Amino acid sequence: MIKLRDYQSNIINNVRALMYHGNKSILVQSPCGSGKTLLTAHMLKTASSRGKRSFFIVHRRELIKQSLDAFSLLGLKPGIISSGWFEIKNSPIQIASIQTLSRRLNRYKVPDLVVWDEVHHVGAKTWGKVYEHFSGAYHIGLTATPCRLDGTGLDKWFSKMVSGPSVQWLIDNGFLSKYKIFAPGKIDTSSVHSRMGDYITSELLAIVDRPTITGDAIKHYKKLCPGKRAIVFCVSIEHSKHVVEQFNASGIPAEHIDGETEKYQRDAAIKRFADGKTTILSNVDLVGEGFDLPAIEVGILLRPTQSLGMYIQQSGRALRPYPGKECAFILDHAGNCQRHGLPCDDREWTLKGSTGKNKQTESSVKIKTCPRCYAVQFSGREVCSYCGYEFDKSPRKVDYEEGNLVEVDLQKARRIRLTEQGKAESFEALVALGRKRGYKRPFLWAKHVLNARKAREAYAKQN
Repeated sequence: MIKLRDYQSNIINNVRALMYHGNKSILVQSPCGSGKTLLTAHMLKTASSRGKRSFFIVHRRELIKQSLDAFSLLGLKPGIISSGWFEIKNSPIQIASIQTLSRRLNRYKVPDLVVWDEVHHVGAKTWGKVYEHFSGAYHIGLTATPCRLDGTGLDKWFSKMVSGPSVQWLIDNGFLSKYKIFAPGKIDTSSVHSRMGDYITSELLAIVDRPTITGDAIKHYKKLCPGKRAIVFCVSIEHSKHVVEQFNASGIPAEHIDGETEKYQRDAAIKRFADGKTTILSNVDLVGEGFDLPAIEVGILLRPTQSLGMYIQQSGRALRPYPGKECAFILDHAGNCQRHGLPCDDREWTLKGSTGKNKQTESSVKIKTCPRCYAVQFSGREVCSYCGYEFDKSPRKVDYEEGNLVEVDLQKARRIRLTEQGKAESFEALVALGRKRGYKRPFLWAKHVLNARKAREAYAKQN
């Protein structure tokens, strides 16, 4: 039997304490790669031993097999509710695809416990339908990013939240891989309109699906991490296929998958990637949330997004530790780290959303580019930490067309942003900081920060 890590046991104990005090809907926020599926298997095994019936609901068919593998480590044999699988209705534990379950709700009694994977989707029509049907059950939601695409929170469905460790803590303690992030100059998305919390795909495609941008991605992949297995995140199916064509033309084995690819073809492509026969796996909205393949060494971001959640989910794919992986690489050609900060930033999550929900401007991450080696680093440096170049006082604008990825000084950029936020103690000071960072709703952001601080203080007093 696989033993839980201490922080996983703490999460379960905190959830149990809240349930003991009558809370029936609890959200668990814990980073990508922190082991939420294994944590779920332990909770459902305990419930089963007490005669309780449980459902674990996932949002993609690809996650059924992944979850089944994790459950089998504890000797569990759950039923599967998904097209193409034989149903075992009398099993006390069921792993269910949300799409299939929503069509078969009348076949199942309300279980005692429902655990939701990637629960930030719960606002969608299908999810809401299942949630309402099982309203009499206890509900536990799992996510690394407890806010919907438009930034709104999940307090409509959950009354309490339990937070796991931070990304940086998991890295420092060896549970996630160390990483280096490289970023180009800014991609101009000023002409792209937004709809439902993110850029309109058709408009974004015209900006991003260009041979020059893909060519830069290939050039810097060859320069920085040649031969390492990489996941590419694209804007559309058309964009992804173009990316694959250019990688293959450059002599780098690449394949494309998306939600419309036949299951057997997707499974075969993922296996070839895991076995190292394919080096590049390009996708659209498929290899993101919940997808767990530790062999991924590189994440190539070619999709600008206004969604903090999407950025965190995508950048987290390469952070799983793996034998021989000394460091993961994130090649951000989309400008998302300038927009949202660093993957390891400490973020103040609440049930009402994230303090990071209002997107940041490039200036909020204080970095600058070395004109000699193109490394990006803390703006306060007088000498480049990579090549020793002495900076002058005149700023230098870096255009994307120059195609030089530059490394972000993670610790320096992170510390200056956290220190800046920590010094803003009052509501007025936070509003001023929000305006300085270019937030669209500085008043709402300031309110979220204060609410998160109060929640942490209350939790500290209870423990």
